Amino acid sequence: MDTPRQLTDRIRTDGYMFVEAPEMRGLLQQAGPLTDWAAFAASWDDLGPDTYMADGGRYRKRRHAVFSVTADAILRLPAQPHYQSRDYNKLNGGIERWFAPVTDPIGAGPTLSTILAFCRTVFGMPDPAPSWHVEIHQFRIEARRGQEGRPTPEGVHRDGVDYVLVLLVNRVNIESGMTSVHDLAGTTLGQFTLTEPLDAALVDDARVMHGVTPVEPLDPEQPGFRDVLVVTFRRA
Repeated sequence: MDTPRQLTDRIRTDGYMFVEAPEMRGLLQQAGPLTDWAAFAASWDDLGPDTYMADGGRYRKRRHAVFSVTADAILRLPAQPHYQSRDYNKLNGGIERWFAPVTDPIGAGPTLSTILAFCRTVFGMPDPAPSWHVEIHQFRIEARRGQEGRPTPEGVHRDGVDYVLVLLVNRVNIESGMTSVHDLAGTTLGQFTLTEPLDAALVDDARVMHGVTPVEPLDPEQPGFRDVLVVTFRRA
């Protein structure tokens, strides 16, 4: 298993890293406990609809929260909108988007605190910052008969931050959802699929772009979904 320092070095070298669930669990547990994981994962069953989808889709649900992260503290900030310029999100950017907030028990729980502490260590080693502006997004992408779910409806993109963690929480009755990573000229650097809870992608957003292919239900008679946590770190 890589150490956090080795993981940082690999992100610095390649611009991204795919970490499979067993290794990711070990890395996270070096940062703190995951004792409320069951409740953490179950909270994806209570997300609000994303009503800002310019493609008219109703396949995405989410919650959102903002934190200030320093070397000494992880502090949740009052609710604020999520904003991306249209330079980074041509589909849904250019407006302030308000989403249902992450619930207090999840926002203050050990699993999320551990994830943020892990990110602070890994993302902070190559580019120390006195303070990070951190946003977390709980996403559920749904797929039904005749309705594919699009994890990245804006296509291959950057998020306009410094670093991104995408952590799989659950996937049920879906196929595809392959992540691809590209350099800024569009050349594909890697492809992989998050299939097991705690599979993760870590991305240097200033250096690479990423996208995810649409998901479809394996059994069209049953709903399917892909649950991920997205954490973005930007120098404050």
